[in-house]
Amino acid sequence: MNGPRPSAVPILRLGDVLVTGLLNELDDTSALAFTDELTERIAAEGARGVLIDISRLEIIDSFVARTLTELTTMARLLGARVLVAGMRPAVAITLVELGLELKGVETALNAEQGMSALGWSQVHQPPGGVPYDALR
Repeated sequence: MNGPRPSAVPILRLGDVLVTGLLNELDDTSALAFTDELTERIAAEGARGVLIDISRLEIIDSFVARTLTELTTMARLLGARVLVAGMRPAVAITLVELGLELKGVETALNAEQGMSALGWSQVHQPPGGVPYDALR
């Protein structure tokens, strides 16, 4: 099998948006594989948006901050908008205390708000499959 090695981080496609998340353990090798796979998928699939959920990250260091910043820059060059969602208050405090800036990185309070910012909206449907809005 030739080509980039898939990362251990799942990347899902919802229309023209890629959705992924980061866990606590992101070493150099995993980060490079993740970055390569995500940028390849953006280009190959014509993604216009990327949501990176970091709600499971309990700590952040300069390496993860740099990875997020670089990913955002690469995605933007490929025509995709990136939103980082679900940052815990402790992570935000740590970033500020360490003087780390996520330059150019857009954030959202949670994944739902991030997807909304990328143009997705939740439509409530009853079990029959007809949206409630259509019943009005």
